[in-house]
Amino acid sequence: MEKLASTRQLKVAREIQKDLAEIIRAKGMATFGGSLVTVSEVRVSPDLSVAKVFVSIFPSEKQAAVMEWFQENNKVLRGELGHVVAKQFRIVPELIFLLDTTLDYAEHIEELLKK
Repeated sequence: MEKLASTRQLKVAREIQKDLAEIIRAKGMATFGGSLVTVSEVRVSPDLSVAKVFVSIFPSEKQAAVMEWFQENNKVLRGELGHVVAKQFRIVPELIFLLDTTLDYAEHIEELLKK
């Protein structure tokens, strides 16, 4: 059973989500092969050293390529985030990018209901 996040964790997660979304938006859709990328959720570890970043990617067919781009450019994104949050955080958390599959799951349920 997961422990509930503290107020501090929630505030840090919200700030990271907002700033990463802006960094990704600034890169533009061309960077991601025309895919629409959304930072849907961020969960921060209790010691604030690790942030799990859940991204939603549309269309679904390009998810693998975009996730590969995130893995290859993880350090660059962490560096850019560090420049944005330098005055707010002592340590910029390590970023772990994970695919948010809730849209695919909802689409699958909708297809099942139509049958």
